[in-house]
Amino acid sequence: MTYGFTRVPQEERFALINATLPSVTLEGFAAPAKDGLVSADIVIAGRMIETVLPAGSAPLDLPRTDLRNGMIFPCFVDMHTHLDKGHVWDRRANPDGTFTGALDNVREDRVAHWSSQDIRARMEFSLRAAFAHGTKLIRTHLDSVPPQTDISFPLFAEIQQEWKDRIVLQAVALLPLDSVLDKPVFDAIVATTRKYGGLLGGATRILPDFDKILDALFRSAADNGLDIDLHVDETEDREVLTLEAIADAKRRSGFQGSVTVGHCCSLALQDEETIKRVIGKVADADISVVSLPMCNMYLQDRHAGRTPRWRGPTLFQELTAAGVSTAVASDNTRDPFYAYGDLDAVEVLRESVRILHLDHPIDNVARIVTTTPANILGRTDIGRIGPGLPADLVMFNARRWSELLSRPQADRIVMRNGKAIDRCLPDYRDLDPILMKE
Repeated sequence: MTYGFTRVPQEERFALINATLPSVTLEGFAAPAKDGLVSADIVIAGRMIETVLPAGSAPLDLPRTDLRNGMIFPCFVDMHTHLDKGHVWDRRANPDGTFTGALDNVREDRVAHWSSQDIRARMEFSLRAAFAHGTKLIRTHLDSVPPQTDISFPLFAEIQQEWKDRIVLQAVALLPLDSVLDKPVFDAIVATTRKYGGLLGGATRILPDFDKILDALFRSAADNGLDIDLHVDETEDREVLTLEAIADAKRRSGFQGSVTVGHCCSLALQDEETIKRVIGKVADADISVVSLPMCNMYLQDRHAGRTPRWRGPTLFQELTAAGVSTAVASDNTRDPFYAYGDLDAVEVLRESVRILHLDHPIDNVARIVTTTPANILGRTDIGRIGPGLPADLVMFNARRWSELLSRPQADRIVMRNGKAIDRCLPDYRDLDPILMKE
């Protein structure tokens, strides 16, 4: 396989020389960095990284590829997706691009079509794309409105096993939070989630007895050994600020598990006093935040015939500065919540840098699709480069941030277990049998 003007060795032991690596992803190696990038050689033996060395110091007798300062990332982490919703756009579009339009059309599509066969076809299409783009770990939310839970979770478990050597998969039960106080319904969802090793989730909104709902959710998660991952404040309504209530509930409950919140859009519309107070509580409660910039820009502040006045995403920089673990992810792909996307972490990284102004300085930006989401998801063995780790790498001709973030990087090479993979993307025609039935 060619890479620019060079060849990726097919031998069992070889070197990738003169590579440019994001320092934030490196373990067991340090070198002078510029814009968070260092020069190094990587020695690969079999499926593993044997060592990382100063540039130009790899053993001369090894087969080698000269990257000519091209960048190498570890394989990516996409920590908030919706594999069960993905790629229904041709069958069920969002007629006006609004959040309400998304909710209504997903609900109709789920009731009409979401059989095991239908979801499997779309999930596998998404995973094939993500694998080709270089992703190794994905967390997906699964709509858990009965009886959908008993269809989606067993299917997810099958696919999780089938894909375990290519993409590590985690699942969150996206349940209606008003069902938490309906004990028979909630207990059944919790039992299914626990059986298949998932997490508890849901989309928060202003509800009667909201604190009581949160207390019951945290109590059930603790009793069943489950972590929590919630959709929070995905709205432009300033009056909806459930993030503070979640932080209070976690502290009140003494919950020791992991809590992640996504979106948190309305936080960006608060006054400075409220922002400082809420962010402080989130940091004190050790809650992680994942931003979904592409989807948030698509849905938020959308009004017919009017240009949006704000970007939609949360206060990413302020949360990070307060010590909150922050990451970005794809969210929805080609469904009523987001008409576009392909589970490509490079696209997510590129657009996040632009939307959230994660440059100037740009030194640590690689972490938001690698080390930080891997840490949040409890997989500290993924999203980094170092001796003894699998040789799961993404190689680019781009040498610097400006080059990497200016093009789609369609010519990247993805290496898994020390070998370059076939990066052929699935054809949208593969979905025609399920999307064109009507």
